[in-house]
Amino acid sequence: MADKNIQKAKKATRRRQRVRRHIFGTASRPRLTVAKSLNNIFAQIIDDEKQVTLAAVASNGKNIKPDITDKMNKTEVAKKVGERMAQVALEKGIETVIFDRNRNRFQGRVKAVADGAREAGLKF
Repeated sequence: MADKNIQKAKKATRRRQRVRRHIFGTASRPRLTVAKSLNNIFAQIIDDEKQVTLAAVASNGKNIKPDITDKMNKTEVAKKVGERMAQVALEKGIETVIFDRNRNRFQGRVKAVADGAREAGLKF
């Protein structure tokens, strides 16, 4: 059983490295990365040159809890996270980003974050 989990982790690391080989965030165009767990979704804007996180929003964070209701499904929550991420970015003067889907496919909740951020005014 442990060998199977080790193999899964290695495959996930390889997928993440394959995506990151082509994506690098700069000060003028930082990287918007999305991570997800079973219940929550997380978005960060990162400047890879300085290695700093410029903004972060999570579905379980304080700054988004008022926007989320119990009747929303996970995809709708992800879209709200994307919208809130765009608001935070625009407040900090970030207008364009590079989207990093991490090791995940660009579908479902990951796509919902991207769509929400685009609708709120962030450019990819």
